[in-house]
Amino acid sequence: MVKISFGTDGWRGVMGKEFALDNVKVVAQGIADYVQSRGLSERGVIVGYDTRRWSRRFAESVCEVMLGNGIPTYITKRDVPTPVAAFEVLHRKAAGAIMITASHNPPEWNGIKYIPEYAGPALPETTEEITRNISRILGGRKIKETSIKNGRHNLLKWIDPTRSYIRFVKKQLDVEAFNKAKLKVVFDSMHGTARGYLDHVLRSLGCKVTVIHAKVDPNFGGGRPEPLPEFLTELKNKVISLGANLGLATDGDADRLAVYDSDGSYLAADQLLPLLFDYSIKSGKLGGIVRTVATTHLLDRIAKRHGLPVYEVPVGFKYVGQYLREKDVFLGGEESGGISFKGHIPDKDGIFTGVKVAEMIAKTGKTLSQLLKELESEYGLLVSGREDVPCPDELKKAVMEKLSAKIPSKIAAAEILHVNRIDGLKLILKDESWLLIRPSGTEPLIRIYGESTNKEKLQAILKEGKGLVVKVLNEES
Repeated sequence: MVKISFGTDGWRGVMGKEFALDNVKVVAQGIADYVQSRGLSERGVIVGYDTRRWSRRFAESVCEVMLGNGIPTYITKRDVPTPVAAFEVLHRKAAGAIMITASHNPPEWNGIKYIPEYAGPALPETTEEITRNISRILGGRKIKETSIKNGRHNLLKWIDPTRSYIRFVKKQLDVEAFNKAKLKVVFDSMHGTARGYLDHVLRSLGCKVTVIHAKVDPNFGGGRPEPLPEFLTELKNKVISLGANLGLATDGDADRLAVYDSDGSYLAADQLLPLLFDYSIKSGKLGGIVRTVATTHLLDRIAKRHGLPVYEVPVGFKYVGQYLREKDVFLGGEESGGISFKGHIPDKDGIFTGVKVAEMIAKTGKTLSQLLKELESEYGLLVSGREDVPCPDELKKAVMEKLSAKIPSKIAAAEILHVNRIDGLKLILKDESWLLIRPSGTEPLIRIYGESTNKEKLQAILKEGKGLVVKVLNEES
């Protein structure tokens, strides 16, 4: 038995090593104990899974533990997107959902994610309690389980959440705009869970949709199901060759999205979020914005123009989701591609966001490039970027402490006006530029983010930030 740490993004491991049936049952029992301690058992738990090898078997094992603890269990008939499982929590008023998925990670990985009763990412206090439960189980606490007997059990129900989710999504859209536009869309499901969801919604709205990589493949075509430009060359080429209005791609569990314009240009989240925020305001849907510390300040410019609040939170959609639930905000997002909207689940949803991007094109009658030029004309240009520096996990704390103790007076010849420490070290510069240095929570890296009014200034900021990190690392080595 290996040590199991259940973090805010769940528990992950390599299949056949850390991620084995015995360990899955340990984590499942920890979650069952949590649900029971909250008095939520009678509401039941949703269990879903992605297209990875053994994901369904792991999900069935989770069910056996839930049933052994007397918790009603709803398992999906097929692989399901994480945002759909989260939506089903709200739809059924369940105690939560358990997803077997490693999201955008390589095929040899798998994971367990617990989604609490509010249908958003679990906050640290929840995962800390589950971790304590797991420790007790590893220390000898008995796991309760019962066979599902080929699907026959009075507390077990096999469900298809597709219809209720799609019905909700379509109610949020301008159907008439879609019917008039007749958009051509190319969709890359990356062999993941979004097939039959995003393409189904778009077709039902009158779009002509070409789907690629729709076949279930646990090896994800030999790559990893992460919607980054280096993995989306075929999508880009299809958009151009077919003369499509839009290209969309979702990751393995469909919570992240990539977007290509009609000319084959890729839009990063720091471009997409301001477009969606501006579009929502012009559509009469007013509300503030919540963004992570690493996300573009162009959102701040837009919000200030309209007298709307901006909330800055640490990196991690759990914090974005909390503000979507508790504050007067309409849109929440992060630079890594997670986006969601008020009134929907407080978690990132690549399917819903993709359809909203299509609606924006249908309703405005403009390309994304045209909309970006209009946004720049109205609010000015801000350019964002990121660099990564390898750093052993055991050195991260020391590196960040040294950087924080020796803050320079200027970065790339610009005076520092403010130091922000809500997540890492963020230096706000006099010319509206900023530099953020923070340790990755999942990889042995120090991440360096920056934003400025042009590419040259951005590169100078990132270069200087990287130099600061490398200098401290050399001192520590």
